[in-house]
Amino acid sequence: MKIKYSLITLLALSSINAEEINLEAVSVTATKIATPTKDVSQSIAVVDEQTIEDKNILNIQEAIENIPGVNAESSTNSPSPRLIIRGAGLKARYGVREIMVMKDGVPMTDPDSFTRFDFIDMQDVSSIEVQKGPGSINAANTTGGVIQLVTKSVFEEGDDRIKIGVGDDGQKNVNLKVRGQIGENDFASLTFSKREIDNNWRDNNDFDATQVSLKHGHIFEDESTLETEFSYTESNMNIPTDMNATEFAIFQETGEQHNTSSQWQHSARDSKIFAINTKYEKEIGDLLLKPRFYFNTWDHFHPVTGLINDSDDNSVYGTDLELNYTHKVFDKEATLVAGVTYKTDITNDAKKYEYADYTTQTVTLPYFPFSREEIVQTTSNEKGALAQIEDSTTTLYGIYLMETFSPTEDFTIDMSTRVDKLSIDISGNEITAYDYGAKNYVPGAGLYEIDKTYNLFSAKIGAIYRLTDSTNMYATIATANQAPTGSEIEAAQDQGISLDKSTNVNYEVGLKSRMNNLSLDVAIYQNDVRDEIIKTTDADGNVIYDNAGKTQKRGLEFNGVYRVSNELDIGGSYAYSDFEFVTYEEQVGYGGGATWVSRDGNALPYIPKNQYSLFAAYRMENGFKARVTTKGWGSYYMDNANTQKYEGYDFVTDLMLGYEYQAHNIQLNVRNLTDEYYAMQASKDANGNVSYKAAAPQSFMVTYSYTF
Repeated sequence: MKIKYSLITLLALSSINAEEINLEAVSVTATKIATPTKDVSQSIAVVDEQTIEDKNILNIQEAIENIPGVNAESSTNSPSPRLIIRGAGLKARYGVREIMVMKDGVPMTDPDSFTRFDFIDMQDVSSIEVQKGPGSINAANTTGGVIQLVTKSVFEEGDDRIKIGVGDDGQKNVNLKVRGQIGENDFASLTFSKREIDNNWRDNNDFDATQVSLKHGHIFEDESTLETEFSYTESNMNIPTDMNATEFAIFQETGEQHNTSSQWQHSARDSKIFAINTKYEKEIGDLLLKPRFYFNTWDHFHPVTGLINDSDDNSVYGTDLELNYTHKVFDKEATLVAGVTYKTDITNDAKKYEYADYTTQTVTLPYFPFSREEIVQTTSNEKGALAQIEDSTTTLYGIYLMETFSPTEDFTIDMSTRVDKLSIDISGNEITAYDYGAKNYVPGAGLYEIDKTYNLFSAKIGAIYRLTDSTNMYATIATANQAPTGSEIEAAQDQGISLDKSTNVNYEVGLKSRMNNLSLDVAIYQNDVRDEIIKTTDADGNVIYDNAGKTQKRGLEFNGVYRVSNELDIGGSYAYSDFEFVTYEEQVGYGGGATWVSRDGNALPYIPKNQYSLFAAYRMENGFKARVTTKGWGSYYMDNANTQKYEGYDFVTDLMLGYEYQAHNIQLNVRNLTDEYYAMQASKDANGNVSYKAAAPQSFMVTYSYTF
């Protein structure tokens, strides 16, 4: 798609005019100052509190899955999503990479880019903001964008609430929120949530979580404020296996996934997390000081492919010392946002164990006069012999600046930059390792050390031009670096590969219109990535990380909401994504038999070229409400070689029906209303083996809430 033709489209759309806006969303995080999204010079989407409540959002992917340019799916039907923004995050073996996730200004993303969603109670979240692309001052070591989760401040008044829900697959949910003034200048709030789900349509996929959050706020005599949150989470999640082609065909017929042939039948992640964060705000003339400090400690039991992770001494310390300065440029109001950040993640004595219980088979090798024992399948996740001990310290610190000013009444410019230093220090002893080729445990490499430092730079310059009172056009150029994670460095080092940081350069133009009854966002971008970190799997099943020579990602995104009447809103979104390798040679095979094959011009796997969603929301004065949402993914290639496609899916639909009367609210939420049996991910390895992760079939929950 040629940029010049897209610009003509944007200019044509800009001719639309309207009255004063009333569909405007406000971003409180993109520039660290509350700003209407129309006045932010990048693509940004806001999911508001009403949408979160109406959709009964319990997991992050359910909140953002319909935002254009965002690929959000969960293979576990629990808070363990795969999130991709404009192709960033594609290399994640598990969890979320290349995307910064923050909650009330506190990074949930570790310094080496790993994110755990166990921290987050979605029932305490009042809005979600998704900033797409590199260059954000919030995005340390991040090229894909920023997801900001905003909870209600303890200083904000609101109704207390109790909510209970039950559904199929053993779904149970209890949520309590209370807030009150406990002194002349002191306020407190408590949020408690408990969730359970069996997911008995497939094996090893039950989940439960208990979460508690206590907030305290104090207003000083000089009107400065101090707000502190203490939170605790205990999460237990069993992680289901992938399916081969035959098993996926059975799932497509029955909606059930049982007795799969996977080796690793007992993957899980059980976590306990305690966190504290505190924020102080004080005005001194034109300065607003906003220092923040945070700490969390966590442990987890995490059986995965080949080994069982057991780590109980993990700590994260961090601070963000921010200031906002209001001043004049060109005799017009301007703002400077500046700050210094520091975060360190320390893990002591993390252990990995062999599985204790598994079945084996004797395999006679062709062309060799001997046989070997191979692991066929685990029978429990009990720990066996100690395989590895590791200590690690990952530290990131940096400085950021952003200046926003208006040379004329209709023209606004913002310029920002961020410089960070990332240090990864890992030492350990690998006693044994799981060998994918041998399909069994083998002697490990022994003592090892990794000491890597990356200097990271990001910058953005954006301009907004007011075409009409209701319509703005913007253009942005941004760049950022992405460093590899510690686990990626280790995996690459085992293959004799030294990973470098990647560099993104993003060009974007867009249109934002907020009319009396219409909200419209259109964006066109081109993201050139040099040395992109790519994940591949060789013929023996070993995961390999390497730097691609260059990739190019071009896309168009559209999002619109039309207010038909006071009772009815309709809307939709669409994303066209043309992502390809410009220059890349992929390693195929293993060891002495490995060869390098060019993937130049091939499409990146997993990302559909076409993605859409549609919705209608109806709310009557008598209390009746309804919402229907549908989505679809086009086909995509399953491998870097582009040898096979998954056809995607169409019109996977969710429904909400509810009724509100005074303090009472009851609603029915149905996910996947038409009970479509499809894959949330389909992939193919270098040996031609395909695997599928099932998306959840139809489920429902009835929820009752009472405000007091």
